[in-house]
Amino acid sequence: MAGPLIAITMGDPAGVGPEVILKALADPAVRGCCTPLVLGDQRVMQRAAKVCASSLQLVTVAAPVEAVGLPEGALALLPLSELADEDIRYGQPSERAGDAVYRYIRRAAELCLANQVAAMATAPISKQALHRAGHRYPGHTELLAELCRCSDFVMMLAGDLLRVALVTIHEAIADVPRLITAEQVLKTIRVTASGVAPLCGSRSPRIAVLALNPHCSEGGAFGSEEASAIVPAIAQAQAEGLDVSGPFSADTFFHFAVQEPPPYDAVVAMYHDQGLIPLKMRHFDDAINITLGLPIIRTSVDHGTAYDLAGTGRASAASMQAAIHTAARLAGQR
Repeated sequence: MAGPLIAITMGDPAGVGPEVILKALADPAVRGCCTPLVLGDQRVMQRAAKVCASSLQLVTVAAPVEAVGLPEGALALLPLSELADEDIRYGQPSERAGDAVYRYIRRAAELCLANQVAAMATAPISKQALHRAGHRYPGHTELLAELCRCSDFVMMLAGDLLRVALVTIHEAIADVPRLITAEQVLKTIRVTASGVAPLCGSRSPRIAVLALNPHCSEGGAFGSEEASAIVPAIAQAQAEGLDVSGPFSADTFFHFAVQEPPPYDAVVAMYHDQGLIPLKMRHFDDAINITLGLPIIRTSVDHGTAYDLAGTGRASAASMQAAIHTAARLAGQR
């Protein structure tokens, strides 16, 4: 094995995370791009190895450095929990599992901040289990931002063709309009431009910004957020020298955005479903989640725990493969 040391968090033990990790690392190209270190539970990973008929040999380690130089076919595991049968039943989130998942993520972030690993890639978690354990975060993004003491962060999902960053993330639709401010839109544009530059190989990435309301509000007939927040944010970003266009009406924009070669390097959407429905229509299997603005590199699968597939070995590992590849590539650019 060669390449940067990547911490891979196991995710919810009742979901497909352990399986997609093993299936992704069964690919020699994935193992060849990095030195993987799985943070999780030995019993759960051994169970997943049987489900996937994995030939990888799990080797428990006490520190990240022990993952370096292992023989071909070995996979380093840093065990951070010892979960019981009742905590790992497929498709059933549990309090103990939720607490364990929190510890996997926290340790991975700490290792990144201490430069003991070069990046982290995360498997899917159950927010229900996380909340049962008393960790009240909407998801990975907000938890990692707190752990890194970072306020200027952006969630972006990316495939080969589309990259979509979000002004608001996990918010009720009823709350979105009041959260669309010129300051928030401008921050998202800035962080997106900076974060997407190494992904697209351009110092001046082309950023498209969507409107919130239908038809860009038709001159104020359908809302005021375009005039009060989105247009001023775009103007300020352009004044700062950023290559930003918009606002564009979301109902027609993505038809043109998926043309090849793509006309934009990233899209800034106002809320979760506005941007992620079209992205997942195009990149359902191969998209990844990247948290922009953090002092560490964090990538993730773009799907959930897939409880209905857990334990079957049928879950696609394409997104996990892409997440590990991207983490390694970004780490290599630092």
